[in-house]
Amino acid sequence: MRLSVLLLAAILPTLSLTAAGAARAVEAGDPALGKKVFAKCQACHSLEAGKNKVGPTLHGVMGRASGSEADFKYSDAMKNAHLTWDAETLDKYLAKPKELVPGTKMAFPGLPKEKDRADLISYLEQEAGSAQ
Repeated sequence: MRLSVLLLAAILPTLSLTAAGAARAVEAGDPALGKKVFAKCQACHSLEAGKNKVGPTLHGVMGRASGSEADFKYSDAMKNAHLTWDAETLDKYLAKPKELVPGTKMAFPGLPKEKDRADLISYLEQEAGSAQ
């Protein structure tokens, strides 16, 4: 019994920090600032439905499966990544795209600042919408 209590006491702070970290990325985001960060993305991505550029449209990206936008030619790596774009997954991808999806065609090196990623994700949640 005492060992169980000690293990629980050791594990709970880690779980709390993990949950807080995942929630913080969404809660801390400022969509107005995210719009400014999106300027780095808009050369290759649009928010308009069906308007693919060098990269796929981000319209409806939240909740969408990776590699699933119609009429876009994805790399095999992205088609086989089997990710669902939510705040946590986008945060990891935007930090280091080639680390999360080795072989992706996306040339962008990533957004190293957590705040920029949180703001961008908040903007995408507001402006790009969710997959139907």
